[in-house]
Amino acid sequence: MTAHDRQSVARTDGDSVPDSSRAWQELTADYEQARAREDSLDRLVEWPAERDMLGDVSGRSILDLGCGNGGKLAELLRDGAVDCAGVDVAGNFITPPPTGAELIRGDLSDPESLPELRGRTFDRILFLQSFGYAKDPVHTLRAARSMLNRDGFILLTRTQPIRYAVERAEQNGTTVGEEYFSTADYTYRTGWNDHIALTKRTYTMSDLLNVFSAAGLWIETADEPRLSAEAARRYPHKQAWMNKYLGILIFKLRPLAPRS
Repeated sequence: MTAHDRQSVARTDGDSVPDSSRAWQELTADYEQARAREDSLDRLVEWPAERDMLGDVSGRSILDLGCGNGGKLAELLRDGAVDCAGVDVAGNFITPPPTGAELIRGDLSDPESLPELRGRTFDRILFLQSFGYAKDPVHTLRAARSMLNRDGFILLTRTQPIRYAVERAEQNGTTVGEEYFSTADYTYRTGWNDHIALTKRTYTMSDLLNVFSAAGLWIETADEPRLSAEAARRYPHKQAWMNKYLGILIFKLRPLAPRS
């Protein structure tokens, strides 16, 4: 993976849909419906771990880049966050919008260029499974870093790269090692809507760490969340999926101190 982590979207019938915003206008409702299910890994694993790493948000301003319908931002506002904003390319937001947040339809790739965000800074900036859609990951992280208040941090989650390697090895009849280091694009069905597939440039852990470094960020904390024992007993099919594909990575990123 280079700094220009590409992503395109295509229908599974072969018709090209190069504009990701068009696809997400169709996918958003399906994604939010899947996320709300009782056995959703977002509900069981991802959001609890993300929320734990965010800590106390009372009095904190938050920018959620790739906020989906804005539901998580609304929850953070209920927990005491203030002066928040969310950006999503689909623009299919909850109504009415939560008090204390501005929900903006736009591309997360260049947040400082959005008129609604120009000149604003935040205590917390979130990329919750949205960072893979940045057209230039290093540029996007540098822009986010410039929008942080003093002592602020970026919370960023990404799919485990091993997941894509395992899936492609199964699909292509190859090995995990071959696919982990392959630079070929990977097309897969999301599971939210069988009629739409996403095509992504995969990445390795070193790719991801080098992007953080190039953006002037260091990792304060990292996590690889797992199902609780109770959830694993209650949803064995989800534990089986986690055993095979591992889930997500969570990073708390802070700006590097300028050299004296």
